[in-house]
Amino acid sequence: MKPRNDIRNICVIAHVDHGKTTLVDALFKQTGLFRANEVVEERVMDANDIEKERGITIFSKNAAVTWNGVKINIVDTPGHSDFGGEVQRIMKMVDGALLLVDAVDGCMPQTKYVLRNALDIGLAPVVVINKIDRPDARPDWVLDQVFDLFSALGANDKQLDFQTVYASAKNGIATLDPSIAGESMAPLLDTIVSAVRAPLVSIEEPFQMLATSVEFDPYLGQMAVGQIARGSVSSGENIARIDRDANISFTKIQKLFSFEGISRKEIETASAGDIVVVAAGFKDLDIGETLANREFPEALPAMDIDEPTISMTFSINNSPLVGKSGDKLTSRNLDERLNKELRSNLSLRVERTEDGDAFKVSGRGELHLSILIETMRREGFEMSVSRPRIITREEDGVIMEPEEFVIVDVDEEHAGKVIERFGIRRGELKNMANMEAGRVRLELTIPARGLIGMHTDLLTDTRGTAVITHSFHKFIPWAGPIEGRRTASLVSQDKGQATGYSLDKLSDRGVFFIEPGAEVYEGMVIGEYNKTNDLVVNVTKGKKLTNIRTSSSDDNIKLAPPREMSLEQCLEYLADDELAEVTPDAIRIRKKHLNFEERKKQRKKFEAA
Repeated sequence: MKPRNDIRNICVIAHVDHGKTTLVDALFKQTGLFRANEVVEERVMDANDIEKERGITIFSKNAAVTWNGVKINIVDTPGHSDFGGEVQRIMKMVDGALLLVDAVDGCMPQTKYVLRNALDIGLAPVVVINKIDRPDARPDWVLDQVFDLFSALGANDKQLDFQTVYASAKNGIATLDPSIAGESMAPLLDTIVSAVRAPLVSIEEPFQMLATSVEFDPYLGQMAVGQIARGSVSSGENIARIDRDANISFTKIQKLFSFEGISRKEIETASAGDIVVVAAGFKDLDIGETLANREFPEALPAMDIDEPTISMTFSINNSPLVGKSGDKLTSRNLDERLNKELRSNLSLRVERTEDGDAFKVSGRGELHLSILIETMRREGFEMSVSRPRIITREEDGVIMEPEEFVIVDVDEEHAGKVIERFGIRRGELKNMANMEAGRVRLELTIPARGLIGMHTDLLTDTRGTAVITHSFHKFIPWAGPIEGRRTASLVSQDKGQATGYSLDKLSDRGVFFIEPGAEVYEGMVIGEYNKTNDLVVNVTKGKKLTNIRTSSSDDNIKLAPPREMSLEQCLEYLADDELAEVTPDAIRIRKKHLNFEERKKQRKKFEAA
């Protein structure tokens, strides 16, 4: 085994919104990837529309820059633990990591989660303290926090002796001393070359590579992405493909690519240490398969991915408004799409239920599954989705459930309300620290099911000032019953269009999710009721008109604006007997049983049981 000193393979890991993708942009500019007069959009690595809209990284992506004759392959990874499968699989592709930490916020739950994965496989991260240009930056405090976190996660002596770089990715500067202003990103690039170990390779042995990612090209089909573990390979060469069940097949490499900037560059040969894209006419290629020399087809160890902690039921949309905006409506469409997702989304699990039109879909968290739902609705799917449920397991006869570690940054005046809200749902306060400008940081633990429906309540209690982050902590014994939603639903009695007259008359009953003119149907949830039992109302009723009572007087009605809820908020709001109806142009909440009499029968059956 010899080091390849002309290559460095690194990933960038950080908490959500700590500037990871912006840092990669700055490295691109520093290395001359873009012309001086070229107009470049921000966060070029966020290629997905949802990533750009939300400002988060969802899918890991590859890029490469060259600095002083050394090629640096960069993998941009998601910062949220819900996409831990993306993080865990790319760790097989790199030899080092940049740990990016905000100069004000310090170490957050997602930082801890991703860093643990890096340390467990022996990576020695370079710590980058970002946003040092902020007036409230506290890099010394953050550095102490990082060291404490390394120690808590069991880092070895080499990992504890990490290199530290201070940066402002937004301004494109880095420095090794926070008291000295930086001029460019050169100090960071020099540190990567000197501190990140070169890949140890054996070029003489037979070719072997693990497919850690899958890309799709309309002309070449599915393509495997990964780091060549040993040997070398050439375009046009016949290779072996070993699937997860150890079945061996043979194929021919059509094209071979390496990364240059954010694009692929066709090459003729590649050797151990290179991160490459292999196009070989693959059909149904799965992540975790091995590509190897035809004469020596040896499989590499499979990747270990954390198990799902939450599940939902995906079923066909059978509401009266089905087919209004989508074109993928059948269970066959759902089945094909979910099976396609399984090939690249390693943290996902899909099981067909006894009802042939429904599927139990399990993932790492609400965000993980909501991103899948959002992607599918943009592809033209219509479906119904149930309330999220946590996944339990049994250990030595004891039922265990997932627990979350939560950090809440909030104004000091609202801290008591936050602690009370968590206490009601069996949460525990672990630490409380003062921050700048009258804000405090609360560190808490809570059963994962206690967080379902929590976000909206917390934002209401704190007047929108709370910033909440959380990640999986551990499995704990079942914590007992947890109080759910304290309010009920306003349910539509008839099908038709909602009128301003009816909404005005019912305005004292709660908060509406619809506005005048909206299409409603029997069993559709149109608002939140102030009390604890559902109320069935008629919102299609119009005003009786006479010579004195005219429709023009409706123009004087002043209704409170409806509550607009995102997909995640709708999923949190759902009661056990409700579904979210997801279509390309709307997200509605409805009862599982639309007919009122049918709901009464089901309730009686439940009470009898």
